Amino acid sequence: MNKVTDAREAVADIRDGASLAVGGFGLCGIPMDLIDAIADRGVHGLRVVSNNCGVDGWGLGVLLDAGRIARMTSSYMGEHAEFGRRFRSGELEVELVPQGTLAERLRAGGAGIPAFYTPVGAGTDLASGGIPLRHAPDGSVAAHAPAREVRVIDGAEVVLERAITCDFGLVHAAVADTVGNLVFHSSARNFNPLCAMAGRITIAEAESIVPSGTLDPDHIHLPGIFVQRVVRARATTPKRVERRAVTAP
Repeated sequence: MNKVTDAREAVADIRDGASLAVGGFGLCGIPMDLIDAIADRGVHGLRVVSNNCGVDGWGLGVLLDAGRIARMTSSYMGEHAEFGRRFRSGELEVELVPQGTLAERLRAGGAGIPAFYTPVGAGTDLASGGIPLRHAPDGSVAAHAPAREVRVIDGAEVVLERAITCDFGLVHAAVADTVGNLVFHSSARNFNPLCAMAGRITIAEAESIVPSGTLDPDHIHLPGIFVQRVVRARATTPKRVERRAVTAP
């Protein structure tokens, strides 16, 4: 059951309006080769779930700059100027979610749990439906994110958060075997396993691909049952650093 293919073939069935769970955190662990392959396809109206949207001209910023993304579900807008501009102008719908809640919604989707209660966001605009979801071209709020169901459990107010599943999961791994078992390197093991679990069809790009049976089972971070396609990452794709910090001698 060899799942290895090339990037172009792996994304060939991603259509207009598809939902994508995309791994990575900042610029770490981003499936850049798969993003480039999707950009080459020219699909539009994508609904993307990812911790952030890359930066201008890199990561998911490539798809955003080209106007391919219609909706982002993220926890961080950060220093991405185009992301903020498109949201404020009404060109992009954005659902902002606390980072831990976003991670748990993806994990729940992969585990088959439809929803869960959390105290995070209780008593805030997140619970009451006061967070802007979409702006009008003049900058006014055109739609708010829906209010959450609120309950009291053991004396604490909690909000209901629904699980996230997507048509496709796109992830970047350090090592994959031919049946899709994955090993992630250091902090690239952030949202990547969760996005892989949440995708109905998951595509993993890997820096190294080894024969099935080569990996020590105790070293596998994500079993191949969650992965349908494996692509070898290009060695020429640079690993960007979002903000370099050095210590003076």
